[in-house]
Order: sequence, then C-alpha cells, then structure tokens
Amino acid sequence: MAPKWLSWLASDELPEPLKDMPAVELRTVRKIYVTGAGEFEALRGIDLTVAAGEFVAVVGKSGSGKSTLINMITGIDRPTTGEVWVAGTPVHTLTENQIAVWRGRTVGVVFQFFQLLPTLTALENVMLPMDFCDVYSSGERPERAMKLLNMVGVDDQADKLPANLSGGQQQRVAIARSLANDPPLLVADEPTGNLDPRTAATVIELFGELTRRGKTILMVTHDEDLAHKGSRLVTVTDGQIAGGN
Repeated sequence: MAPKWLSWLASDELPEPLKDMPAVELRTVRKIYVTGAGEFEALRGIDLTVAAGEFVAVVGKSGSGKSTLINMITGIDRPTTGEVWVAGTPVHTLTENQIAVWRGRTVGVVFQFFQLLPTLTALENVMLPMDFCDVYSSGERPERAMKLLNMVGVDDQADKLPANLSGGQQQRVAIARSLANDPPLLVADEPTGNLDPRTAATVIELFGELTRRGKTILMVTHDEDLAHKGSRLVTVTDGQIAGGN
C-alpha cells in the first residue's frame, strides 16, 4: 500500500504530518550540482536525526556542505536523492507552492544579516509572517508580536525602525519574527556572525531558553566555542557527517 502522504502530491494542500517523527530526519541525502567543470557532490549520503527539543550546532569549514545541508532542511533546495523529513512532513515531495506555505508555518529562519525590512517597525517586522501565512486574526497579531518582542527583551523598541536599533537588538527582533507563527523548528544560519562576543553569548542563551520551552534549534556557526553550548555538535566535512550524527 502506498504511503498516506503520496495522495497529497497532486494538491497544493500540505500533507498531514506523521506522528511520532523526529523533528528533523535526513535519510541518505545526496546533492549534486552540475557546473561548467562537471558535477560537484555537495552532500554525500547524509544521515541525520534531530530529536524534538534539541539544540544542535552544525560546524564545518567553508565549502564543507553545511549550508547545503541547511538548505535541504528548510526546503530552499532539494536533494538529488534521499529523503528529508521535518516535523513529520516529507519535504522532498512537496511542490514549490506547498513548500512556501509549509516553511512559513513550520520553520523559523534566523539570518546572519538579520534581514529585517527597513521600512517596517520592529513590531511590524514580527507581524509580517503572520500576515503572509494568514495565521492568527488581524486583532491578535499585534498583541502576539508584542509578546514575542517582550520574550526576547526588546518590547521597548517595538515602534523603532531597524536602522535605529543596535545589531543585537535587530537580531532579537529577527528571532521574535522567526517565532511569529509558532514553528516547531528554528534554523539559524550564522546568527552571531555580526555580533560582538557578549551579545553573541546572549543570543545563544536565548536559544537555550527556547529549547527549554520546546523548540528545536539547528544552528550553523563557525564559532566552535558557541557551538559547544548547544546540546549536540554535528561536524560536516566534505559533504559528510564527520561526527555527532
């Protein structure tokens, strides 16, 4: 009998997540890029399981494949072969339209350069994912956004534009925005790369608190000292998991 989720492939509706699945599971994932110089295998049969509530740090040298790995998990890119499951959903089977909806509801992404919209206030930036995915009522969204800003300690900056915030404050707003739709998974790509050491440590402490509240966090970082503050360290080398899987 075919898996239940196959019946959803012809539809733009999302498949119903399977219960009791890990937060993230990659099964023999390979990614091959075709370049002018020939084929380049960025991921070479990756197997990775992340349990719900884990804070996993992914480290590796530039070109090791860690960014490609993250792109598989967030649905930004697709595996050449293999399976990617996130929160019980077979991401590798989703259409482009399905992925856009799924990502907005399931994965909060935190970037190195914050990526806040400069013409919107901190509060409006946090409300944006709710508007985009049409979750929560229009009356609930400002209150929820303010609660999230309060949780990350910048509710007093709610009416300010990003240009009037420090780097640390902008990253806190970005984290609040990533939590807007209450996703089970947060993926942070070098979230402390533009922060001073003290502010970076504060952000990592915040991630730890979020995992204690039930979130799963997958963080890419070059900073091994910060990486060791997570619950698990995964090292990527030449497109393979070298340790921690």
